[in-house]
Amino acid sequence: MGESKKVIIVGIAGVGKTTLVAKIVEILNSRKKSVSVHSFGTVMFEEAKKMGIIDRDELRKLSVDKQKNLQTVAAKKIAEFNDNVVIIDTHAFISTPEGFYPGLPYHVLEELKPANFISVSARPEEIYNRRMNDSTRHRDIISIDYIKKELAVQEAMLSSCAVLTGSPMKSILNSEGKVEEAANEVINAIGL
Repeated sequence: MGESKKVIIVGIAGVGKTTLVAKIVEILNSRKKSVSVHSFGTVMFEEAKKMGIIDRDELRKLSVDKQKNLQTVAAKKIAEFNDNVVIIDTHAFISTPEGFYPGLPYHVLEELKPANFISVSARPEEIYNRRMNDSTRHRDIISIDYIKKELAVQEAMLSSCAVLTGSPMKSILNSEGKVEEAANEVINAIGL
């Protein structure tokens, strides 16, 4: 089958990451590539349920030590997959009471051994509107200025990951109505 390529795709809530990942999978499948997608938060949540957590949005309110342990377990599980492309759908940071906690600290990167990092963004106004219209999650009320801060923190966190691993990082703008264009940009960046 060839070597498995682990691709970490990050994006703050509202950038359209889930839609973008679905389009990437569709295109790669049409090219006869085996692809699996793993939401890091979902894998963490499955483990957290064993601790009595019943709402995924509670994860970011756990102590940093508990989050760190859940991250390690999730990374080990995801690292075992070996499709042509293994997409890890996650966040570069988690906003906690202690501050911005890295979503991809070194112990997670060591387990995953990513080949590529993709940072997904959108215009802050688009992100704001998408968040306000998402009734499926319990989102904190935020401002456009705070979204700009989150985008800056995301870039800084992911840049650090690229330096630590020696893997390339590509920033992708996922503008409204241009998901296919963004998907092709990602696929080109990962060399497929």
